[in-house]
Amino acid sequence: MSVAVVVFPGTNCEHDVVWALDDLGVDAELVWHRETDLSSFDGVVLPGGFAHGDYLRTGAIARFSPVMAEVERMAAAGTPVIGICNGFQILTEAGLLPGVLLENRDLKFICRPIHVKVEATDTVLTRAAEPGQVLQIPLNSYEGNYRHADPDLVHVAARYCGPDGAVDEGWNPNGSIGSIAAVANGAGNVAAIMPHPERAMETILGSADGRVMIQSFVDSLEPARV
Repeated sequence: MSVAVVVFPGTNCEHDVVWALDDLGVDAELVWHRETDLSSFDGVVLPGGFAHGDYLRTGAIARFSPVMAEVERMAAAGTPVIGICNGFQILTEAGLLPGVLLENRDLKFICRPIHVKVEATDTVLTRAAEPGQVLQIPLNSYEGNYRHADPDLVHVAARYCGPDGAVDEGWNPNGSIGSIAAVANGAGNVAAIMPHPERAMETILGSADGRVMIQSFVDSLEPARV
């Protein structure tokens, strides 16, 4: 199995993702954003960073990179696609996931461990997790405030919570509506999360809870090409 890890100008988390996938036995390859054919890959990851310097809006320019037409084609064909942090922003700008990411509630960059609660296990980001499972993973973003006109229509994969799984505004780090931290499309093959599970793969890093999310993506990969 092989995964394309897409690199845009300004991406800076690609090597973390490659290491995490390699640690789980998956061949991951860095792919420049000008690539137009990903048919040799079984899955796609849009990693974190600051694509195109986050000018205009986060992900707004990256959405028009040549590679995104191919990402859209593969997503429509059922290929597993995940976005992490900046990758989340790009997927919403591309219309592959609903909603938008705005500046954090307190207009400050957040860089610290947080907790999320798994809400659904029918997505490529959560299929290896247990319903209600609480994970500690790091959050590193300035524009992670997820908004949607009708949050009840969003396929929520995970919400921000307290260490005991309590979901309330006291544990919401960035003001996201409904404390939403991760969402998926209706089919569950496209999903994204604002915190960084690839940075929580080993206990020496403070938590290995991110492994279940990366493993979920790996478990979703199929050798059939599209």
